Amino acid sequence: MKLQNYEEKRKYIVSAFRQKLKKMPELKKLELKLSWSNWGFGLESLEHTARRLARHEIKWIELHGNRYGDDLGYRSKDVLATLGRYNIKVSGICGIFGPENDLSSNSGIARQNAIDYIRRQLELCHAVGASYLLVVPGAVGRSRPYDDSEFERSVETLRIVADSFVQTNVRAAIEPINSAEVSLVNTISDARRYIAAVDHPGVRHINGDVYHMQSEEANIAQSLLDAGEMLINIHLADSTRGALGSGSLDVDAVLMALYLLDYTEGQRFATPEPLGPGGNPYPAMFGKPDTEVLDKLVADTVSYWRERENQIKSLV
Repeated sequence: MKLQNYEEKRKYIVSAFRQKLKKMPELKKLELKLSWSNWGFGLESLEHTARRLARHEIKWIELHGNRYGDDLGYRSKDVLATLGRYNIKVSGICGIFGPENDLSSNSGIARQNAIDYIRRQLELCHAVGASYLLVVPGAVGRSRPYDDSEFERSVETLRIVADSFVQTNVRAAIEPINSAEVSLVNTISDARRYIAAVDHPGVRHINGDVYHMQSEEANIAQSLLDAGEMLINIHLADSTRGALGSGSLDVDAVLMALYLLDYTEGQRFATPEPLGPGGNPYPAMFGKPDTEVLDKLVADTVSYWRERENQIKSLV
């Protein structure tokens, strides 16, 4: 029976991965750096989160970008002390961009809020050793464009603060989000075009998200390859936006694409962010955590990811 189109694309990925394993058998001994994005844990304490992640041998965390004002959010000394007790390091910080701090807004006040917000997160990044800050070019939860100029406004606004990324040695990771949640930059190719428009050494990288990619990309694995060296973090959730293994996501193809990108090298992370369905996931930040649910979410995701990571290495 003739293969379906997506199967033909997968066949290419599998073949390329097999060839790489033959040439580099040492890859079988390596593991991708697994982090976890904690803002979906709601009001749970960092202490409780760190204890859970350590129990499942997760050594990195992507922190909620919760410095919404000078008096709000994480304090670096407390963060380092808490994470240090569990031998966990900060991979990056997840920037949270809504209507009040929208880089593309037609409100100058909102754009200035976005600039100030980014500077506060970069200060935290630098203090806790985070290697990237996730940046969304438009407000999450707003799918209707303001007008025809929001792309240009977003580019202009981010360029104003771009020097601060270089000064703090933090990489800006542009995240494409599906068009039901944001009005601009929905695909990897959109992100590349946006980065080219900003045209600044502080803004050179991409944060992928397989949940969004399922609805926006023709093929997730191929799109990851298209991102190439620009890809430094990837958010993980299954097709249900739940734990890996709970839906129809081709986890093996994602893993093979990352290995083809030499993703084990340097500061490049795979970061689960299973938030559940919905057009605006931000309310999860303020929810009361259900410890048993979160424990199972992490346990199921980590065990399935590592299982599939080991399985693909048996292809040769």
